[in-house]
Amino acid sequence: MHGFPEFWWAWREQIPALAAAGYRVAAVDLRGFGASDKPPSGYDAPTACDDLAAVIRSLGASRAAVVGHGLGAWFTWSMPALRSEVTGAIATFSMPHPLVFQRAAWRHPLQWRANTYIRAMQTPFAPERQLSPRRHAVARRLRDWSGPDRSWITDEVLTRYEQSMQVPFVATAATEYYRWLYRTRVTLPGWRYLASVRAPIEVPTLLVHGADDPAVLPALAAESHGHVRGPVQVVTVPGAGHFVPEEAPAATTELLLGWLSAYHPA
Repeated sequence: MHGFPEFWWAWREQIPALAAAGYRVAAVDLRGFGASDKPPSGYDAPTACDDLAAVIRSLGASRAAVVGHGLGAWFTWSMPALRSEVTGAIATFSMPHPLVFQRAAWRHPLQWRANTYIRAMQTPFAPERQLSPRRHAVARRLRDWSGPDRSWITDEVLTRYEQSMQVPFVATAATEYYRWLYRTRVTLPGWRYLASVRAPIEVPTLLVHGADDPAVLPALAAESHGHVRGPVQVVTVPGAGHFVPEEAPAATTELLLGWLSAYHPA
């Protein structure tokens, strides 16, 4: 599962390598992003997990290793608690455990400052307008969240992500996810969700974070270790920012292949 402001194409470097190693790979567009359906509701973690479980079963599999980046990693963390029957292992990129992120979002000054964009998304209408091409919000987000080497942000990357955000209702869907994420601490469904993800994670877990991630503090990855009871591996990628799979594609592929070969042999 991809993050914001991306779609399935974010995993373009890993898909052929994992398939060549013998794995069946499915990179999805989150509900509302890219070519997926864009219903008026359902932009929350429980629904995202239900969507992914349905995709896994529709492909004829009973269990899968779930991999997510950014916003998609938030839902990946949620899968063992909400859809444990289809979750064999999880790998998360650039996102700590939801409880760790929620705590840091309110109590850690640096993460509070980094979350300015999330608070800005709570207003009506304005966030969607900010994602229009003339505002260059997508390009700014890619650059601001990247590590020091921004050579990966080519004209093709900018064009694809800006065009995908211009598909009707994509900007609204993306904003709705962040509105839900921010309000989990103050709504009854949010409290129920946070209570459900308190259960220790028993499946094999891989945590990957860019050492120079300005959007999500790298230190939060280590704090997430305490929410995992099963086998866990924490990796920091030097020089990478928030978009690890695209900033360090070779390292990402190597990490995934090594991790999968140990827990899910092809």
